[in-house]
Amino acid sequence: MFGFINLNKPVGFTSHDCVAKLRKLLNTKKIGHGGTLDPAATGVLPIAVGKATRLLQFLPEPKAYRARIRLGVTTDTDDLEGKVIQSVEKVDLDAVQIIDRLNTFLGTIEQVPPIYSAIKRNGKKLYELARKGEEIAVEPRTIHISKIELIGVDIADFYELEVDIECSPGTYIRAIARDLGKMLGVGGTLASLIRTESCGMSLNNSITFERIESQIAQGTFALVEPSYVLRDSSSVTLTPESAKLWGQGQLVDLSQAVFSHKIPALEQNSHIVTYQENRTFLGISILFERNDILKIKPKIVCNT
Repeated sequence: MFGFINLNKPVGFTSHDCVAKLRKLLNTKKIGHGGTLDPAATGVLPIAVGKATRLLQFLPEPKAYRARIRLGVTTDTDDLEGKVIQSVEKVDLDAVQIIDRLNTFLGTIEQVPPIYSAIKRNGKKLYELARKGEEIAVEPRTIHISKIELIGVDIADFYELEVDIECSPGTYIRAIARDLGKMLGVGGTLASLIRTESCGMSLNNSITFERIESQIAQGTFALVEPSYVLRDSSSVTLTPESAKLWGQGQLVDLSQAVFSHKIPALEQNSHIVTYQENRTFLGISILFERNDILKIKPKIVCNT
């Protein structure tokens, strides 16, 4: 088996739980995921099957989320799974105030991850240290927020915001909820989270466990082709003769390629998705320049 699954992760499952369940459903051990989601979160969990696990590092990095942020409440985990450590009786804010504070997150910023996170310190995960009551100084991380937009405000039961966020890997949405609450002077925590995009996959094309089981029973289940998730990457298509040489580990002159995409803009040692004629996926190449001639050699060989 070779390809990807755009899994719609259900609530209550860890990313590891999802991998374990798919190993049983597909009767194969070589499965990995493309980015951890907390058990309480749902949405896109990219899954690689077979040799596609070697491609996870080359998938598009940006991620997108729909977050529900509850204002007026602060918890020790920065989400509703944790213990409430502070709350206010009434939240009185308008959309202009909220949008103004949200805009301060845009761009490249420093973010302090939640204490209850899987980041390791001396071989131990931070949440393990936090549960023991140890004092923890969490170092800030550099992240990038390309979009953060207020979608709506719901004050029926609690004061909650619906926010769309597009960001770099390593961004903690729980930390955004926490920091937004601090900026607004009322505290904040993450009420729910849906990942809407990750690794070139989107929520509207995702598939549930129930649907996977149904398709397997009907004999209609199919993995997502690498060419789909890598569709926006720079690529090259080789002739059959060049593809054979490439598969043997030899340098191939790009003048022998049938078609190339965005190649002139790339720098030496860039990674390039590589196909054979008829769009057969071969793997990932590295770009070289020798005597003013662009050449490629294989980095990851998946199909020759």
